[in-house]
Amino acid sequence: MQSSTQSVPMSIITPWVGRALSIVPALFMLLDGIMKLAKPAPVVDSFVELGIPDRLAVGIGILEIACIAVFLYPRTAVLGAILATGYLGGAMATQMRAEAGLFPLFFPMILGGLLWAGLLLRHDRLRELVLPRR
Repeated sequence: MQSSTQSVPMSIITPWVGRALSIVPALFMLLDGIMKLAKPAPVVDSFVELGIPDRLAVGIGILEIACIAVFLYPRTAVLGAILATGYLGGAMATQMRAEAGLFPLFFPMILGGLLWAGLLLRHDRLRELVLPRR
């Protein structure tokens, strides 16, 4: 018995484009997490503006770095994307609560979209699961 579904053929360049799409938000989030660990004045000021105690910066930074580390390891990339999406959703909720402008509100969504787009281009099995079949 033959299956009527076919996987979408992808070129050899597709995984490389996926890696490039994944590395941009991953590097940004890694840098952001490191900045939260270092706690320079702009980070402390932004925590005050958002109404978050600055003593939480280190814990939030460790959480962000851990999510991206799980995402960057190929075997756990899907779990890392799920964790990073949850983290970014919390960032969006925080920006909404602080009544920030449009860019701070949508920037986490753009990062999450880039993470998932890169992941879909890198993994055939995930693409077959998520994208509609012909």
